Amino acid sequence: MAVPGASGAALGGAGTPGAGARPTGPPAFHLLAKPTGATCNLDCAYCFFLSKEMLYPGSRFRMADELLETYIRQLIEAHRVPHVTIAWQGGEPTLMGVDFFRRSLALVEKYRRPGMTVEHTIQTNGTLIDDELAAFFAEHDFLVGISIDGPRAMHDAYRVDRGGAPTFDRVMQGLETLRRHRVEYNVLTTLHRANADHPAEVYRFLRDDCGARFMQFIPIIERLPGPTIDVPLGSLELSPGLAQKAPWRSWRDRPLYRQEGSLVTDRSVTAEQYGSFLVGVFEEWVRRDIGEVYVQMFDVALASWVGEPTGLCIHSETCGTALALEHNGDLYSCDHFVEDAYRLGNITETPMAELVASPQQRAFGLAKRDALPRYCVDCDVRFACHGGCPKDRFIETPDGEPGLNYLCAGYKAFFHHVDRPMRAMAELLRQGRAPSELVARYAAEDTRIREAVEKAGRNDPCPCGSGRKVKHCHGAGAR
Repeated sequence: MAVPGASGAALGGAGTPGAGARPTGPPAFHLLAKPTGATCNLDCAYCFFLSKEMLYPGSRFRMADELLETYIRQLIEAHRVPHVTIAWQGGEPTLMGVDFFRRSLALVEKYRRPGMTVEHTIQTNGTLIDDELAAFFAEHDFLVGISIDGPRAMHDAYRVDRGGAPTFDRVMQGLETLRRHRVEYNVLTTLHRANADHPAEVYRFLRDDCGARFMQFIPIIERLPGPTIDVPLGSLELSPGLAQKAPWRSWRDRPLYRQEGSLVTDRSVTAEQYGSFLVGVFEEWVRRDIGEVYVQMFDVALASWVGEPTGLCIHSETCGTALALEHNGDLYSCDHFVEDAYRLGNITETPMAELVASPQQRAFGLAKRDALPRYCVDCDVRFACHGGCPKDRFIETPDGEPGLNYLCAGYKAFFHHVDRPMRAMAELLRQGRAPSELVARYAAEDTRIREAVEKAGRNDPCPCGSGRKVKHCHGAGAR
């Protein structure tokens, strides 16, 4: 899961230390702190993180006050910039209770340097938000990310509690409590088999029913190591392509999840679905919501077309500055790589700044760029994509080279589709004008096409230029 406000910026600012000097890490980085570890009150079928409890047998899965102070102090000390983000995630961080977060605020004030600003963010499933917690978030300007997968049926398909009961009503109640207290929030929506074919419906629900003005869409990709998995596959049938019926659905039978294997579960979104979903949402957004609703992927794309840093590790040239801290102080290279091989150390034994600047972490971040297959290096949308997240690079290129991103086809479809409007918005920005001017241009173009379709024959080429016949394009269902 991603967190609101996560910078995910590319690894940078690392100097070359002299002999005997401590390595110099990036001046800023983003850290997801997990005060309850993987412990959660929900049992979402696709959640890769629930199984991470197995890494800490016998743990209480609660961040101790002493460690909380060590974390806050070291995070502030490690930043050489005047702004720091304290980001809480899980598991479900609200299980810690409001007093834990009150203590964290007191520690921030204890260690914050003069002139330093601190932003507080939290990612939650929303089911435990009550008036006390919402009032606290509002008072201290927390940015709250709330996970909602769409309308009831889509959300409840996989987001259930530990008893298997649906959670939609509880999440919506939590959201309403946030809104009543005027808490700033955004919505994180995972894309999977139950909702990925319904972009307009999902987007309109989040915009209109949830009142969301900031949205993140996260593709669910559950990897399977095939026959070597330590859960019997039995007579499970293969789905078309890479997908295989998921051998687990609950924490009760879920094995320890690792980023390995070349198959995916049938809950996973396909590359084509992902691209089509983004295109579908974009076509709704670009016609009415530019400047009113902010979709993370569209902001990332526009930054690439303008020539600015994307602010998201997934589509930055390198990574390594979006780390994860477990409840016991263990620091990992990335939230998606909480595995033994990517454990950098423990902040109670080695200062956080040294771990972030370590050769292991630098190598992790630079490999994102250096391990790109030739197919990606030569791609015309590499400037916007940069190969996507390393965790998803497990298929082969058309010429058989390993390391292609599973979502490649979807990325290409989306970035090619938005090329023209992104160029137009980038030009508007260069002129000091608002990208929202594009809305009027789309309205005029839609009117032109509609009028042309009314005059065209069903078997004529569609006036939109798609190359399809009118009856299969803009005239479909009109006559």
